[in-house]
Amino acid sequence: MNLRPGRRRYDVDPNITPLIDVVFLLLIFFMVSTTFDRNSQINITLPTASENKNEKKPNAVNVAVNTRGTIFVNGKPLVNSQLQTIRRALHEAAAGLKNPPVIISADEHASYQSVIRIMDAARQNDLVRITFATRRLDKK
Repeated sequence: MNLRPGRRRYDVDPNITPLIDVVFLLLIFFMVSTTFDRNSQINITLPTASENKNEKKPNAVNVAVNTRGTIFVNGKPLVNSQLQTIRRALHEAAAGLKNPPVIISADEHASYQSVIRIMDAARQNDLVRITFATRRLDKK
């Protein structure tokens, strides 16, 4: 019950200007922090590591996994696919390079665990720039 008849109730219009400012700043942040590298595009079809000839970039560590789970670091096969072996090989390959990207070329039938193990070994060596090599999907 309203006992004050002379007082009107006004509609509250929220000021959305600060919200727009925050969204705009987030947009700018994500645009600046995103890298636009052609090799980082992920397409639907993954390449086959044994047939795919990747362009070797200087100052990059190339890691490949075939269907049998054999891991190659810069073209050299590893003895086994244990985490410590991968970590040691990535450490040796990245020696002398300043923050090199790790380019992973995994066969489409390679195990998911092999790729995760490579990513984990790279993270343990403070190699955080990880890219997946893919091939372009032909448009019909």
